[in-house]
Amino acid sequence: MSKILIIAEHDGKRLSPAVSRCVSCARGVPGADITVAVFAADTAAIAAEAAALAGVAEVVTVSDPQHAHPLSAVLAPQVVELAAGYTHVFGASTTFGKDLMPRVAALLGVPQISDAMSVESATRFKRPIYAGNAIITVEVAAGRKVVATVRTASFEAAAAGGSAGIRAVSLSAATPTHTRFVALSAAANDRPDLQSAARVVSGGRALGSKENFAIIFKLADKLGAAVGASRAAVDAGYAPNELQVGQTGKIIAPQLYVAVGISGAIQHLTGIKDAKTIVAINKDGEAPIFEVADLGLVGDLFQILPELEKALTK
Repeated sequence: MSKILIIAEHDGKRLSPAVSRCVSCARGVPGADITVAVFAADTAAIAAEAAALAGVAEVVTVSDPQHAHPLSAVLAPQVVELAAGYTHVFGASTTFGKDLMPRVAALLGVPQISDAMSVESATRFKRPIYAGNAIITVEVAAGRKVVATVRTASFEAAAAGGSAGIRAVSLSAATPTHTRFVALSAAANDRPDLQSAARVVSGGRALGSKENFAIIFKLADKLGAAVGASRAAVDAGYAPNELQVGQTGKIIAPQLYVAVGISGAIQHLTGIKDAKTIVAINKDGEAPIFEVADLGLVGDLFQILPELEKALTK
């Protein structure tokens, strides 16, 4: 039997959609017995969501005021203590998971598997390299604990309908005092979360300015979509860093991805390869983005987008 511990990501109130995709990955491991661990100041609502995921056998909770703002330096020693009876420890390949899981692997003295995209066996997984241009198979030596981040874009969300038991645990691991939460600065918006949105509209360097990038937000509002940006647009200051999509940004898998003024560099395509439908708008008919697009429109985005907004309004 493979006893798998998944570290829950959340915002303090709701479970991240990435967790259900981690569960789907874990279910592919032969003999999987899945536990979700929730570290929070108030675990009740988050644990209830985790317990409702199909395939989850148990939810363990660690309630502590210091978990109101989860810090990887504080969580890692506790995860290591909790992981003593498990063969696998999984986390989502998100900003949170990429920060936490390497610390866990280091404390356990084992190598980490990054961006697991498919399961071959209990110890063997596939992951992308070279900006997604190649897929390699990696294997952990028998008898060693498997620590991995899961490429959530490669897995469907686990269905609801589970009824796992919830158990509170107390841990004695010493946590560091040199790392502490000071403040959180984030742009407030009521748009869908970029990494879990079903629809995403992204803008590139062709927008020309931060002021012009506003038309991307307008189109996204019409579609009820999240907003993304290419690295070039972020580097130019047109959009904030948290909107960057691609190899060095967020890896996403929406049902609909609209790329506006994005040429389609391989680093960007890595972030959207699992999107179900890709729509590209670019004045350069030879742009690489058209090679992966399901629908393409060659033309001036400043003429096309206003017309598209009118059509959506009608």
